[in-house]
Amino acid sequence: MLALGIDPGTAICGFGLVESTGSRLIPKAYGAVTTSPKARMQDRLVTLYDELDALIKEYKPDVMGIEQLFFNRNVTTAIPVGQARGVALLAAAKNHIEILEYTPLQVKQSVTGYGKATKEQVIYMVTKLLHLSKAPKPDDVADALAVAICTSHTLASPAWRNRL
Repeated sequence: MLALGIDPGTAICGFGLVESTGSRLIPKAYGAVTTSPKARMQDRLVTLYDELDALIKEYKPDVMGIEQLFFNRNVTTAIPVGQARGVALLAAAKNHIEILEYTPLQVKQSVTGYGKATKEQVIYMVTKLLHLSKAPKPDDVADALAVAICTSHTLASPAWRNRL
């Protein structure tokens, strides 16, 4: 199974594609879609959609995982993240890809075994679980790979194997 993990954002949208073969996790591709802060928001969203759509068409993931929108401090930041999240959901839906949503706590729990893990602990475990030679940069890419790992773990459960 090939899982696409997304860490949505309008400036930086991290993505990670992880294939699960038995209990082994294999990174297939990862990186970030970036847009200029000088560009109009609608143009940034179009770029984000076009890049994610092309990525989905190229790799044909079986499922996409994405974090649920979570904010506790800055509503102003949550709005563009919500817009980017909507574009990612649209790209998956238009390509008929199953979408799984997770809380940040679920992603951290799946990757580190502890739901309140630090960003550094998540990055460390992503690097180790995927046998990467160095930590993925920027952090948004590591977060997207963590979502893909979480999605792969979900798909490994017997309930999901029979569903997809």
